[in-house]
Amino acid sequence: MDYTETRRHELRKRRILMVDGNLTLNSQTTEAGASARTYRAGYWGFASTNDTSGASVERMKAQAGQNAQTMARFGAKDTRPLPGGTYRGEHVFRGRPALSQADCVDRMTAIQVWCKQRYPELVSVRIGMQDEHHSKWVSTSTGSDVLNSIQRAACAVTFTAIGDSGTPVELSEPISAKGSLADLDLSVEALAGWLDELHGHLQAKRHAVAARGGQHTIVLAPELAGILAHEAMGHPCEADIVLGGAVTGDLVGQRIASELVSMIDVAHTFNGQEAMIPVYCDDEGTPARDAVLIKDGVLTDFMSSRETAQRLGLQPTGSARAYAPTDEPLVRMRNTVILPGTRKLAEMISEVDDGYYLMKTANGQADSTTEFMFGIPLAYEIKGGKLGRAIRDTTMSGSAIKVLQSADAVSDDMSWNCSGYCGKKQPMVVSMGGPALRVRAHLGGE
Repeated sequence: MDYTETRRHELRKRRILMVDGNLTLNSQTTEAGASARTYRAGYWGFASTNDTSGASVERMKAQAGQNAQTMARFGAKDTRPLPGGTYRGEHVFRGRPALSQADCVDRMTAIQVWCKQRYPELVSVRIGMQDEHHSKWVSTSTGSDVLNSIQRAACAVTFTAIGDSGTPVELSEPISAKGSLADLDLSVEALAGWLDELHGHLQAKRHAVAARGGQHTIVLAPELAGILAHEAMGHPCEADIVLGGAVTGDLVGQRIASELVSMIDVAHTFNGQEAMIPVYCDDEGTPARDAVLIKDGVLTDFMSSRETAQRLGLQPTGSARAYAPTDEPLVRMRNTVILPGTRKLAEMISEVDDGYYLMKTANGQADSTTEFMFGIPLAYEIKGGKLGRAIRDTTMSGSAIKVLQSADAVSDDMSWNCSGYCGKKQPMVVSMGGPALRVRAHLGGE
């Protein structure tokens, strides 16, 4: 049975960068297009264009059907109808009126001037702002008809100073929110405490010492718990990665983490509030639902599209998403989170006699075996239950399964962030969150 979907997609992006008072990037772009996909006898046909008119959409549908028919000459693979249901509705975030480019530059200038006056020893202050807005009109042959809007904004400040060794030391911090830059309070008054905290950590990092390489007891700040959830466990729980041979494919129903750990890829609502990247219906017109990936330490579910759910015998989670108008939908994360526990972060640190407190991550990579490595630009020693000296840039690595199995404490606080992108053939806007975790993991060092 044939299945066809069409998508009209508009993507607006803004990027502004100021380095030491000089505007080095100031761009606004708009990209629009239409695409169509047809599923026939186990094969997909896809076509796209930058013309969003109704006639063009009909041409794309015909072309996609022809492409699927051409592929089907290799022999039918699967003639079962795709699962997934239908969805009808509109979801658009109504935030504050957008700031103009001039308004954004004025705010950046005010932050720049304030930082230079308050922190005269800094050798550089870099401020970046960005927002983007996705509008997607999706309709399917099964009856779905939906408008999805995804909007997110971020501001990042980077301070650079000279360390004890005479070399530059830098530290960055992002803030993010659903909506546009107007939905972030970018006034100096609102950011002063946040900037002071960033500056304080940079001063500690100027006098940092090397970490002791090897296996250690580590307290992961909520930011790191979020990226551990996303990179190291999230990707191996995407159904197309599972079908590609991820180790998780044979572990459903088995304990892969401490019983203190539960992990969800949230569709659109968390604790009664709309998530940062709300997906009520994906780009295949499938109603989106939460994917409970880990429940009390046991692997329970995967994120899936219509086709991957069919092949694995699952109910689709509505996780098929495309980043740009000419991209095909892939199985992607939405709002991936480790659920909070019952402990206090201060208690978790106080119980560690000798270990490390990791606060930020600069980048990360992981594979389908759940092996990972993250860069760590900010961390502190823990000595006798108290925070000690900052440590130099290092790495954290290991198997996410083994690390999560070692978790013996989960904090009751939460941190969410939607400032970055997920990379998987195409970028994607996502959010991630989590509490603090106490685990065993490997640090690079001397």
